[in-house]
Amino acid sequence: MKLAQVFRLSMAHPGDLSELDRLIVDGTVRAADIVAIIGKTEGNGGVNDFTRGYFTQTLMTLLSQHLNRPPAQLIREIPCVLSGGTEGVMSPHYSVFCSREAKPALRSARSALAIGTAFSEPVPAEEVGRRAHVESVANAVRKAIANAAIERLDDVHFVQVKCPCVTVARAAAAIAMDKQPLTSDPNKSMAFARAAGALGVALALGEIGPSDFTDASLLSDFFIQSPRASISSGVEVESNEVVVLGNSPNWAGSLHIAHRPMIDALDIGAVVDVLADLDIAAKPQVSAGDAARIRSVLVKCEPDRRGKIRGHRHTMLDDTDINAQRHIRGAVAGLVAGVIGDGRIFVSGGAEHQGPDGGGLIAVIAEQ
Repeated sequence: MKLAQVFRLSMAHPGDLSELDRLIVDGTVRAADIVAIIGKTEGNGGVNDFTRGYFTQTLMTLLSQHLNRPPAQLIREIPCVLSGGTEGVMSPHYSVFCSREAKPALRSARSALAIGTAFSEPVPAEEVGRRAHVESVANAVRKAIANAAIERLDDVHFVQVKCPCVTVARAAAAIAMDKQPLTSDPNKSMAFARAAGALGVALALGEIGPSDFTDASLLSDFFIQSPRASISSGVEVESNEVVVLGNSPNWAGSLHIAHRPMIDALDIGAVVDVLADLDIAAKPQVSAGDAARIRSVLVKCEPDRRGKIRGHRHTMLDDTDINAQRHIRGAVAGLVAGVIGDGRIFVSGGAEHQGPDGGGLIAVIAEQ
């Protein structure tokens, strides 16, 4: 039986791993127990957001020093999923997920937080955003669920996937080999990759079947969605990296995870309800004592493509000065942080097929 630990750490800049280094040095965290990282860096969240790669490179160098293993090996074993853009009240931070053998005294019949990870094979540029990509993600998610020893799919609450996208260089290389990418536009490729990731999660969790979608469904049929999928895309990865979070009686400890779909960017009720699922009250803000129980807050959001929220027009999609994803990240972060009372929340935009159209999801890990 295993025990999950989650440490939410702040950073002064995208390469600042000093808090994690300090925890490893003082023995609070064992480097060998680190199985995944999910975090927010202060970049733009776009194709050229190199803060994600900077953080990952620094992390693997740090872990290499403590584990005496090459960074090139660690980067293929430890998913490091980063979302760029800390607009508004969001604070740059990262959550460190650890897994270790549980002491006999911690064993109980109650379910506890379970963590599973997996990597797919590299995704060729011509497969990004197509059925082959969906199936690649689905297979990796199934492996991560097995790795987490989660026996019931209903006990999976949050699936984080980082998918590769097609850069101009990758598109050109594929075309030179007579293989046609879905798009040569990196920004569109990121959206198609997120869509493929979401459908892959839905397929792995049994939320859809193999015949429920075609290539044309991606970024088109938004009735197909997974309320447990959180997908990011970037140039810094070539494979699908998966982190599955759920609850399982095969794990020990006092951590638990709950999730709720968010119907839109104003769904404060979902925030209150997911906290209530963890016996945390928001009246209207979480108390300092209960806030100390919270280990991680994970949110996906999306500007409503219909141009309205609850019947009233929004201008996020028409703004040529500020990208719509930066608008929505800042808005939803303010909503959630106002309830939680803490800006260290993971709010990621680009929620295509991830929760209700125009909405998203929220998951919270807390001490029971």
